[in-house]
Amino acid sequence: MSEKSRRSEEELEKTENSEDIEITEGTEKTETAEAPETAGSEADPESGTEPASDEADSEQEASGKDDSPLTRAEKKALEKLESAYDAMKDKHLRVLAEYENFRKRTEREKADIYAYAIRDAMDKLLPVMDNLERGVSAIPEDAEGDPIAEGMKQICKQFEKALEDIGVKPMDAKGKPFDPVYHQAVMHVEDPELDKNVVAAELLKGYTYKDTVVRHAMVSVAN
Repeated sequence: MSEKSRRSEEELEKTENSEDIEITEGTEKTETAEAPETAGSEADPESGTEPASDEADSEQEASGKDDSPLTRAEKKALEKLESAYDAMKDKHLRVLAEYENFRKRTEREKADIYAYAIRDAMDKLLPVMDNLERGVSAIPEDAEGDPIAEGMKQICKQFEKALEDIGVKPMDAKGKPFDPVYHQAVMHVEDPELDKNVVAAELLKGYTYKDTVVRHAMVSVAN
């Protein structure tokens, strides 16, 4: 092969390679130009709309947390909390009931103790009151105005007032039907003016403390 023909073949190969390069560059430019159109189809800035897939994703994110069911661990934790709450509530109600019962029992015991103390004190004081009343009733009529007699009367009234202040009151038994709860019959008498089982006379005055008998009245009963 001559040198002239070899040069001709080399020039022909260079020409073909240059054409391939131009074709490749044109293809890349075409693909680059089509890319904005694809991006534009996903979001149109002029209309302000977004793809439907983005809207669906945002809706799922907004509502997915509230509507999602509880997991097994969360259910167990909730059941444990409810059980603990019920136990604490039951314990609280029991404590309240026990405290209320304790308060009522304490008040009742306190009242009973006070009543027993009153009875014990009256066992000692009422005989003194009886003697004062006997002394006042024995004062003769001509001794009215005597300082000693007036002093005894004032002491007797003061004693009665002190007993009433603490709740101890005398009974009024004469002329009333005999009641074994309040009266103690020591004798029977014949009295045509009175009905049967009516208190004819009060021999020893009885006393009560808040509707409780401190001392029974000793009485005579008509037949």
